Amino acid sequence: MLTSAATARPATRWSRTVAAATVALVLATACTTTGGRAQNTTAQQASATIAAGHDAATRDDAPFNRQFTHETADVDGVTMHYVTGGTGEPLVLLHGWPQSWYSWREIMPALAEKYTVYALDLPGLGDSEGAPSSYDKATLARYVHRLLVDKLGLKKINLAGHDLGAGVAFQYATQFPDEVVKYAHLDYPMPGPALSASAYRQASWHMSFHHQDGFPELLVDDDVRGYLSLFYGYVAYGGVSFGGPGAEAPFTAQQIDEYARTYQRPQVLTGGFELYRTLDQDERDNKAAKPITMPVMLLTAEGTLDFTRSTVRPLMSTITRAVEVPRAGHWLIQENPEFVTTELVTFFARGADR
Repeated sequence: MLTSAATARPATRWSRTVAAATVALVLATACTTTGGRAQNTTAQQASATIAAGHDAATRDDAPFNRQFTHETADVDGVTMHYVTGGTGEPLVLLHGWPQSWYSWREIMPALAEKYTVYALDLPGLGDSEGAPSSYDKATLARYVHRLLVDKLGLKKINLAGHDLGAGVAFQYATQFPDEVVKYAHLDYPMPGPALSASAYRQASWHMSFHHQDGFPELLVDDDVRGYLSLFYGYVAYGGVSFGGPGAEAPFTAQQIDEYARTYQRPQVLTGGFELYRTLDQDERDNKAAKPITMPVMLLTAEGTLDFTRSTVRPLMSTITRAVEVPRAGHWLIQENPEFVTTELVTFFARGADR
């Protein structure tokens, strides 16, 4: 596994073991009701109702299928899955954890009225097949670049990334600055010169938990859907992560089924956790990166703009728009899709401004 624990001292490894065991107890408690009954079915029961196949969530959606198609391309041994449609300049969308291309599905039709949309499954995630050489965001950005440029011939793109997908998107923009016209950065504080990976992991229990060696897979594998269902509400608007009383997941059962369908695959489950295990490398890469100069729009959860902006400002010299999404927690697109759509369309329509 790609983690700094390979060189950790025994005491450090032991502390991480204890931390993971503690989280296990928390999860075991969280996954039961006050009466002690299991809140979620097992993964085997859940998967029985989840359709298989990369188009599982859209195969019966005739309007969507008239506008978009599912495609794949081989990139250095990884079969990358993406969904594309629309007309106009290319707009590339990169998802975070624990989601897939499908996180953009609700707003894609509106975006496709103005742009040719490419919603990607990151290498090793979603319905992409095979594992990349590393899950650090600089490496993933190079896989994305080879797909877009070498396979699809896209020389200039508009780019948007959410969560850890924004970490990939930033690395794309800094490595290939002449190929990105404008960039939208959605709700992702950046490890780098203003925020260490260690401090980043301390922001929430799940970041430290996902960083552990093997424990997340061992503890989550039996009920991936149950874990995701709990997590989505934890970082939603009004969720405990934002100091609220708790919130329901802002997703339908069918949407959760779609995400669980992919993360129930062992390689994808591990790949998602590797996004966290490579944060130390991300910190080093971002510290070494040249600040990007193309126009950037920053969208964040309500109440988090100042903190997020403080972490990205050293890396983005031209933030032309920075706004909190009203009544949205981490899931900006699902919690306020109209606002996010308007912001994206308006931002990208203004031209390069450079």
